[in-house]
Amino acid sequence: MKLRTRTGHAKDRAIPVLFVLLPNVLMLDLAGPAEVLRLASQLNAEEAGGPFRRFQLSYVGPVACVQTSIGLTLEGIKPLPESLPADAIVVIVGVSSSIDTIRRRKFDAASDAVTNWLTHVVAPIKNRVMCVCSGALIAARAGLLNGRQCTTHHALCDALQAIAPTAKVLENRLYVSDGLISTSAGITAGIDLMLQMLAELAGPRAACAVARDMVVYMRRTGTDPQLSPWITGRNHLHPALHRVQDAIAVDPARDWNLAQMASIACSSTRHLARLFHEYAGMSPVDYIHGLRVALARELIAQSSLDMEAVAERAGFRSARHMRRIWRKYNEATPSNSRRTSAEVS
Repeated sequence: MKLRTRTGHAKDRAIPVLFVLLPNVLMLDLAGPAEVLRLASQLNAEEAGGPFRRFQLSYVGPVACVQTSIGLTLEGIKPLPESLPADAIVVIVGVSSSIDTIRRRKFDAASDAVTNWLTHVVAPIKNRVMCVCSGALIAARAGLLNGRQCTTHHALCDALQAIAPTAKVLENRLYVSDGLISTSAGITAGIDLMLQMLAELAGPRAACAVARDMVVYMRRTGTDPQLSPWITGRNHLHPALHRVQDAIAVDPARDWNLAQMASIACSSTRHLARLFHEYAGMSPVDYIHGLRVALARELIAQSSLDMEAVAERAGFRSARHMRRIWRKYNEATPSNSRRTSAEVS
């Protein structure tokens, strides 16, 4: 399947993405992440914040025809390839088998074929692998999750741990990335995982644009199962306000003022302030502070920067200023948050 930009011009060679389909595939596990990539490949350079490589989707599996979880039949599925390009992305899609069947590890011949393919074709090349929902259990059988952090549907975490005893199975997570292996929780979390992957490969502006088109909006990290500040205040359909929120989300540390934001919205400063209160339920300053605190939380969890450096990168005037704003959103202090993150990892 050839994907084109809206202007019809190809941009370099597309990144191959292979969706691995098994009988009883969960339809939303497939359709949600695939739709993210389809929409991404239709973005123009202005919408994406610059040119980027597109995605070439294909659908492979051990059988050419499968029935989905909702009764539709999918035909024309290509055989599992004997080799893969080094930049290929493999997406293992979940199935609708009963929880009890999966827990008892009753895998069929099709699952065995995929496990063997992952072991002998994918693992040696070290391709990027993404697992949606119960797809993580197939990856675990192939040894891809050994010694890695991972997650899956909340009802299957114990089964995943049993299959991969050396893995660190994290519960209550939207998704977890460990090196080139990413796993997600049930069904819609596959969309969040694919949006995060898109942000890594094409940039946050492209991911925000796709999320807006899908009316799901981005959850910035997989560590919080609840709505994070990155999508708080985004449950509306006002295009001008979304433009402003997208711009802030791309660079929350920027020295934003109301005039700059109003220019993006093509409105007066007073009207923009009203839009924020009416549609986002907060002031522009509160929206910016929420994203800066979220960015600071990521920097604290993922780096060894001291608090002054974290504050500067997140857009605060000082560590003292950051701590004052931080208290509005978190009970724990920044230092305690760092200790907690270190214990989790």
